[in-house]
Amino acid sequence: MIDNSTTSVLISGGTQGLGFAVAECMIRQGCSKITITGRNTERGEAAAEALRAAGADCLFVTCDVAKVEDCETAVAMAIDHHGLVNGLVNCAADTSRGSLVDTTPELWARHMDINLRGPFLLMQGVVRHLLETGRRGSMVNILSTSAHVGQSFLTPYATSKGGLQTLTLNAANAYRSDLIRCNAVAPGWMDTPGEDVVQKKFHDAPDDWLEKAEAELPMGQLVKTHQIAPLIAYLLSPDSGIITGSVINYDQHIIGAVPE
Repeated sequence: MIDNSTTSVLISGGTQGLGFAVAECMIRQGCSKITITGRNTERGEAAAEALRAAGADCLFVTCDVAKVEDCETAVAMAIDHHGLVNGLVNCAADTSRGSLVDTTPELWARHMDINLRGPFLLMQGVVRHLLETGRRGSMVNILSTSAHVGQSFLTPYATSKGGLQTLTLNAANAYRSDLIRCNAVAPGWMDTPGEDVVQKKFHDAPDDWLEKAEAELPMGQLVKTHQIAPLIAYLLSPDSGIITGSVINYDQHIIGAVPE
């Protein structure tokens, strides 16, 4: 059994989907100090209440990670409420579509602000806190297999995730001697409430898009949040030892493989 009883974790985008699944998994592993962030206050408070009912002292902070002050406030409030933050999951992301030729400067900036600058600011705040207090800690950034290339309609998204991958490795190298670890998990196509919205908004997908999509995949399913969450929780846990600077692809498609 993985032991996360000493972890106080901040999860951006923790009100639904993968972030919420990680929070639930952390609670099952003994974590009682959880801070989740999201833009929707009503959904966030409901999620926090559910996590409290599951046994956690859960704080919800309304936070748009595209805003510098929101990121700084989220870290400060988590530290003030729980006394420390020694775990961070950067899960919040914008997955809206845009190709090289039709991405506007505004859309490009939004992806960079949410998917790259937001994680940077949260990492910066948590690492400063850990260095000031002399504590060890662990951070996990949620990438995407699109960070390797991505589809033509994911130009700003794929680029931002590629940047986050480099940031992950840079931070891992910089703070390993301070016992602050930084790893990343890169899921493939994932079954989340957010993905359902994206499929219908950008691809005119029917209500049964998920069933049809899964029927075409090698293992007959999209990535499921309850299956990937334990991996992320493990990387946060002291049980994962010295693992740092790792980028784990979580998918049924093999990067670089030639279709047969």
